[in-house]
Amino acid sequence: MSSSCRLIAYTNQEAYYMMDELLKVEEKLFLERELDRLKQLSDMGKNLRTVWLPSENSKKEGQVVGRTIYIYSTNIHNAIQTLRHEFIDYLICKAIEPYQKLANILLSLISEDAYRKKEKVVEALLRVLDEPPSPN
Repeated sequence: MSSSCRLIAYTNQEAYYMMDELLKVEEKLFLERELDRLKQLSDMGKNLRTVWLPSENSKKEGQVVGRTIYIYSTNIHNAIQTLRHEFIDYLICKAIEPYQKLANILLSLISEDAYRKKEKVVEALLRVLDEPPSPN
């Protein structure tokens, strides 16, 4: 049996489009490999994944939402820098998370206490205002 090769003719525009798409796939794979490298070197962030959504209109270069690092940088060099930045930021945020929880609990308790004190003052002022004036 012989196999036959079929030549397909593409226009220059189609060929450029296909090359561009191949480059995008390779760049996305490169970002994923970089994330794997960061995870291996740090032995942290094992549950993270990355999604590259290049956008010239984004106000951010990247962000972590849940367990996903979103990269909005429009070129691969900036995307790698953004990935590294967001990865380190994620690790730091995870490290200080217990302190943030504690601070939030303390703020909640202080707010409740301040509210009770304010209400006590309001009630006291109402009693003063409800008291009829004394004749002189």
